[in-house]
Amino acid sequence: MKAFNRRSFLQGSLAAGAALSFGAGTARADETRMRMTWWGSHDRAKRTLGVADLYKQKAPDVTIVGEPISGDAYWTKLSTQMAGRNISDIFQLEPGTISDYSRRGATMPLDGFIPKPLNVEAFGTKVLDLCKVDGKIHGIGLGLNSFSMFWDTAVFTKAGLPAPTTETTWGQFAELSVELTKAVGKDQFWGAPYGARYASVLDVWLRQRGKALFTAEGPLGFGVEDAKEWYAYWEDLRAKNGTVTPDVQSQEQNIIETNPLSRGNSAIGFTYSNQLVGYQAVMPNKLGITMVPQAGGGAPSGHYYRPALIWSIGATSKNGEAAAAFIDFFVNDIEAGKILGVERGVPMSPKVREAILPQLNETERASVEYVNLLADKVSAYPPPVPKGSQEFDRNVVRRTSDELAFGNLTIDQAAQQLVEQGNAIIKP
Repeated sequence: MKAFNRRSFLQGSLAAGAALSFGAGTARADETRMRMTWWGSHDRAKRTLGVADLYKQKAPDVTIVGEPISGDAYWTKLSTQMAGRNISDIFQLEPGTISDYSRRGATMPLDGFIPKPLNVEAFGTKVLDLCKVDGKIHGIGLGLNSFSMFWDTAVFTKAGLPAPTTETTWGQFAELSVELTKAVGKDQFWGAPYGARYASVLDVWLRQRGKALFTAEGPLGFGVEDAKEWYAYWEDLRAKNGTVTPDVQSQEQNIIETNPLSRGNSAIGFTYSNQLVGYQAVMPNKLGITMVPQAGGGAPSGHYYRPALIWSIGATSKNGEAAAAFIDFFVNDIEAGKILGVERGVPMSPKVREAILPQLNETERASVEYVNLLADKVSAYPPPVPKGSQEFDRNVVRRTSDELAFGNLTIDQAAQQLVEQGNAIIKP
């Protein structure tokens, strides 16, 4: 396994399988060596490396080998590790995947490590429950976030159009997107992304209508008629030139650098609130943040709090206690919190949250303020997503929306395919 120093890594790319060894020197017999895997932007890598370096000062006999992996390649790598019973000691999951991978035997239950060496009592039971699957804690949330919509403030100002707000409805969003495309009048630039490709946005849209992406029992929580309405909305908006074209949208690989907003193809982007820091790091213009468009008429917001990202311990790890100790440092140490900021969400630890507030820059404060703004607008956290949810997102939601946008499916065909294939994949 090749090792890179911090400087060379940050100047390079997040290539799949790249490895970084935190702590120099030849391995000693009494040394604990652990692998840590995550996905994310260069900014996330820099912060993660910083915390790992800091931990080395506290635990000089622990060496962590980082394996940052880009985009969807992360899940391919994880599947390979699972098949080979060689899962990283510490690896990153998120709300849509923790129940799936824990039930597939990828994660080690953490209950035996609480409260020592993993002291998360201050987080509160409700927060710990966000990572509980079948009665066991399978991960530790690294921060709170929710669904969100970003926009390029400079584009809106130049276009002379009002920015979206927490009250913006789906109808108003459509009108605004079309007007943005016209006002900017630039080749390869549109008001909005083709949102049919985002399972997270579909989840919000369904919840505003009293339904959900998944049921607690496992199957999809919506039917063909719901899917028809969803697709009809986006196809109508695309036909009016309010969204990016399918060739642009299909290039997104579920990472910041490939999103139409960050690539300069749209004025608006759909993502999670903790990613405001990462997006702002790669974009020259100031970004705004607000809620996903609303149904109006007193309907629910469709939003709920979620753990932004999660550290889990690999089921095959021989260093469970050492891995738990590192996670404890990652989420509880104040100096580590100052390095991490809110890039992985608003810290779960009250003491860390309080300690970092004075040092937050404008973008980071906006992320915290957004999470606070949602306090009286969120609904209860849903049950853990069922097995197959990741495959549903990647191989059904994204693929079906691409086929529809490229004209290979009609709205009726796409709706039928989404529901039939989704129910075939999703397992209770």
